[in-house]
Amino acid sequence: MVSSVFIRFFFLRLRGCGPVLAGLALCGLLGSPPVQAEDAARPAAGKPVTDSVGSRMFGTQLFGGSFAKMAGGGIPQAYVLNTGDRIKLKLWGSMEFDDTLTVDADGQVVVPGVGAVKLAGVRHDRLNATVSSAVRKLAGREVQSAAQLDASQPVKVFVTGFVRQPGLYGGVAADSVLAFLDRAGGVDAERGSYIDIVLKRGDAVYRRINLYDFLLRGNIDFFPLADGDAIVVGARRHTFSVRGEVLNPFDFEFDQPIVSLTDALALAHPRPGATHVSVLRSQGTRQMSEYYPLAEARKEVMLYDGDQLNVTADRYAGTIQVRIEGAHSGEHALVLPYGATMGEVLDHINANSMSRLDQLQLYRKSVAERQREMLNISLQKLQETALSARSSTSEEASLRTQEAALIAKFVEQARKVEPKGQVVLNEKTAKTMLLEDGDIIRIPRKTSVVMVHGEVLFPAAVSWESGLRARDYIDLVGGYTQSSDTSKVVLIRPNGEAIQASGRTKIEAGDEVMVLPKVESKNIEVTRGISQILYQIAVAAKVILDL
Repeated sequence: MVSSVFIRFFFLRLRGCGPVLAGLALCGLLGSPPVQAEDAARPAAGKPVTDSVGSRMFGTQLFGGSFAKMAGGGIPQAYVLNTGDRIKLKLWGSMEFDDTLTVDADGQVVVPGVGAVKLAGVRHDRLNATVSSAVRKLAGREVQSAAQLDASQPVKVFVTGFVRQPGLYGGVAADSVLAFLDRAGGVDAERGSYIDIVLKRGDAVYRRINLYDFLLRGNIDFFPLADGDAIVVGARRHTFSVRGEVLNPFDFEFDQPIVSLTDALALAHPRPGATHVSVLRSQGTRQMSEYYPLAEARKEVMLYDGDQLNVTADRYAGTIQVRIEGAHSGEHALVLPYGATMGEVLDHINANSMSRLDQLQLYRKSVAERQREMLNISLQKLQETALSARSSTSEEASLRTQEAALIAKFVEQARKVEPKGQVVLNEKTAKTMLLEDGDIIRIPRKTSVVMVHGEVLFPAAVSWESGLRARDYIDLVGGYTQSSDTSKVVLIRPNGEAIQASGRTKIEAGDEVMVLPKVESKNIEVTRGISQILYQIAVAAKVILDL
């Protein structure tokens, strides 16, 4: 793939019609001024596209009139002759001939007085040698020959589909597809495809063209055009948008329903200082945001039509980056100075009718790590307590052994739990809360349900009703199970506040009621230890473990 530095250089020089254009002309990529089509009314060729200015589609940079105005150059030596190509042939010596011949459907030209010469499949740089060898073999050594591919034959080509100015355009066979597209005003920036372009010759598709191959890698196939060819630009396929710390901040087109994040970033070329990428996806009226370090952006992460990428750099001195999720319509990733507060983030939030700014949620990696450390300490103490318990009889020893095995299983389960790292926010002081790098701020959506789970018969989301208490909601889901501890009911508010509830505790919309299991053990220390851990897990991870 051509480097991003080359691509930037290309477009800078393109605007000035400098040495890059001259080099492209030598390669036969640029076209000549249009030959007037007989009795064909068409728009002025090479007219710059004015209504595509400001378009973010990658590829609009190509079509400003430069290709249409440049003269076609010679045909590349690597070009392979095919049916329809025209050959200028001159013979002298024992016979004279000077005319243009066309490669017929059998892939040969018929030289008067000499015979048929097979040319289809011959490289351009071998044309003269091939013709000379055939003429000497058929007509004798006294006949000399000179042959060359006619690149200047006039042609008229239809340009249609999703272009700005469809019509019939004149040129020469050596002009490129780019030249004819430019004469037609270029691809329609709002509707047309840059990756689905076909050249039709008669009823058959002769070539398929992907302009990204040229834009990103500098690759383009050269083939002489024939009179009556049709260049058809298809409708735009799927797109994704890229902004932020990239060299190519454009909208890109892709031909499959999904594309990997890795492939998308390869097109965008993140800047050297870029560290993270956020993916914004609309699902109906909802907007979802995903966030990845660039080093972890893998092919397994897929993008869909309409996704927006924002590449950011959060390692600049004196800055932090925070994510904003949930019910809002504003930015989903912010770079802020160190020492920034929650209030500064709230200034950037575009709240909507469903936003609950009074119940802001803050998730912090350092808090999650600390919760994990405290949980591990509690689990270690529980194991030590179970293993150090003494038994006075063999029966009691057997019970202790069974209990130790159950505790080991419980500890194994508990170590798999991932704390969420939620910080409890006070509505009065939330705005002064200092933020850390990597913080996630989630704005809860207004809801009319209460979650009830744990040791209840039918865990479910229950419609909230004003005036109902904790016990009312537990009864609505079937009541307690035989394994429940009715004295251990945890209520978690949307902002992360956790309290031990009673049956009469008032419940608000969005609350979560969690009934913990009963701990049965003859060892008071073990009972106390397991109960503490169950509380920790319920609050830190909103998970209730089975005993």
